[in-house]
Order: sequence, then structure tokens, then C-alpha cells
Amino acid sequence: MTEVMEDLEAIGGERLGRRLRELRTESGKSLRTVAKELGISPSAVSQIERGTMRPSVSRLIAYVTAIGAPLAAVFDPPEPREDAVPGLAVGRAGEVAPIRLGGGVTFRRLSPGPTPDVEFFESTYPPHAVSTAHGRFLRHEGYEVGTVTAGELTIEFESETVTLAQGDSITFPCSRPHIIGNRSATVTAVATWLIVQGR
Repeated sequence: MTEVMEDLEAIGGERLGRRLRELRTESGKSLRTVAKELGISPSAVSQIERGTMRPSVSRLIAYVTAIGAPLAAVFDPPEPREDAVPGLAVGRAGEVAPIRLGGGVTFRRLSPGPTPDVEFFESTYPPHAVSTAHGRFLRHEGYEVGTVTAGELTIEFESETVTLAQGDSITFPCSRPHIIGNRSATVTAVATWLIVQGR
């Protein structure tokens, strides 16, 4: 983890909830409709949107999938630059705050801005953190490519479990049910992920 990232305050529950509510409103979907698609109560969706409940990784991805928004959209929108060149985007260290999710997991967007059909981000899993708080396998659209840059991550599928050490990579269809976790009691795990949407 870079010093810049450690110094940048993570987006907390209230700010994340406000952004999710904005995105849901833009999508035209009601709170009750999203709750039904997520299989949770409208009250739970309301708590996420008010910032009193932090979503897990899997709940966040399910939420943005339900409203048809890319994961990159939940981060603060990039500030327009005076020196911007059409078709060219540059991201500077420290410009995008990470999002702190349930269980202490953080996501940080690595692409300089939303990119059509591609999600590029870094995830940090503290000891014993998992991508789901409710034990359900996650499945979503696209194809996932990941590389562990620190520690170890375990990807649990329905019929097998794969452990990735620093430098190891994995690729799999996101439609394959999976849970990502850090089984270490002492070491934080960090990975970069590329999710490519199918056309």
C-alpha cells in the first residue's frame, strides 16, 4: 500500500450511501425494487444509503449490478482538468479515495475514470476479512482477472478453493459463484482486479 493511499481518507459509509442513492435515483429504480432484487429488506437498503450499514464487497457489487451502474461509478467522480486532452485521461496518486466496506475491506479505483466495459481496481483485505458478510456466493457479469500483490487471498468456488500468494494470478468468469477472503490472522492481503464486461 502506498503512503499516499494511507494518507487519503477512505470514503466512509455516509458518503458511499449518498453516492449509491444518487446512482439509484438516476437509474429510475425505487428503493423497494432494489431491495427485492438484492433479496434484502427495504430497511436494509435504506440503512446502506444512509450510511448506517456498510455493504460487504458482494453486497456492493450486487447493488450496482441491480441499478445497472459500473463499480467505478461509486467512487467520487473525477474532477474536470483544465489541461484535459480529449480521449486521454490521467490519474494522479492521491486523487481517488478508497471506499471502506464491511469487514474493513477497501476498494480503490485504479483507472483514471470510468472506462466503458472495464473495471480496474485494487482491493485490500485485512486479516480474516471476506467479500461477503452473509456467506452467500457472489456472481455477477463479466470476466475477472486478479493478481495478488501482498499477502494471500483465497477464492472459494462451489466445488474448489484456490489460494493465491503474492505474485499469483487468477482469471475466471464472474458468473461462477465465488467468495474472496483473507484467511491470515496477521497479514493484510492486497490484489489488483480487472473486470471486463462481455459484449
